[in-house]
Amino acid sequence: MKFIGTKIPDLVIIEPLVLEDDRGYFFESFKKNEFEKEIGKINFVQENESKSGRGVLRGLHFQRPPFTQAKLVRVVCGEVLDVAVDIRTDSPTFGKHVSVLLSGENKKQFFIPRGFAHGFVVLSDTAVFQYKVDNVYAPDYDDGIIFNDPDLNIDWKIQEDLIKLSEKDKTMLCMKKKEMYKTKEYLK
Repeated sequence: MKFIGTKIPDLVIIEPLVLEDDRGYFFESFKKNEFEKEIGKINFVQENESKSGRGVLRGLHFQRPPFTQAKLVRVVCGEVLDVAVDIRTDSPTFGKHVSVLLSGENKKQFFIPRGFAHGFVVLSDTAVFQYKVDNVYAPDYDDGIIFNDPDLNIDWKIQEDLIKLSEKDKTMLCMKKKEMYKTKEYLK
């Protein structure tokens, strides 16, 4: 596996070694000892999968303490633009984001540590998206940021009128309007 840093040091792109022949392909999608050597200790406790059509945007989601989550995400088939936004108030990259094209073809993965909002938009007809998390889903601590927050200025690579959102995601607020960032302990 190849671990590639990004402009936000804690976000890491992982490129697996893919072995292909006339029968198909094989790769290790997760190897704990390599992961921990390159990124650090992790204990994934849940794995999730979603299937979505073109233009579906899920995010920008995160969980509040004590249920913050680190995620290791990948696309099994199709193509998405995956985005992580730094929401750690004490970080020099607070409010900055990294976008990565993930696809069943490139087999890249994206590690998103605790303290980041996460979202993706489907660029292909359909996409199957998988992610491991290191904390359980806690609905009472579920939160998010509106995908088109002007301060974040995320280029989702798709026309905004083609984006499909859940009812929950339509009601998210911009980062500036969230009271949470006035509390330093918010994302510890």
